[in-house]
Amino acid sequence: MKVTLPPVVPGSGHAEKCPVRDILDCIGDRWSLLVLLNLSSGTLRFTEVKRAIGDISQRMLSQTLRSLERDGYVIRTVYPTVPPKVEYCLTPLGGSLLDKIEPLLTWANENHEQVRTARAAYVPPSAATA
Repeated sequence: MKVTLPPVVPGSGHAEKCPVRDILDCIGDRWSLLVLLNLSSGTLRFTEVKRAIGDISQRMLSQTLRSLERDGYVIRTVYPTVPPKVEYCLTPLGGSLLDKIEPLLTWANENHEQVRTARAAYVPPSAATA
């Protein structure tokens, strides 16, 4: 499979101009894709996102949502109620990203057991041979 490289090649020393690095800086962390995936089902409140993911802290979820909102993947809507009601939903940009990521998600589901088996069988090289 041949991949068409962008005008600035990833790893070329031009990190600030590299579109791949720029996008992966936001979505390549531990939580962003999980948040986006959960929002693909529709608008959710903060607690619903947290409950769906499970093992994410409130602080980390807040940071992740803020980052996704900053980059245009998520819209945050605050309703003037007491206590304030806050909802999150995907933007068209966030939806288009998930469309492109869907093959990766499918691949991960289909190959997860093979990866886990490989990890269990892996024997790291000794310090002498590394």
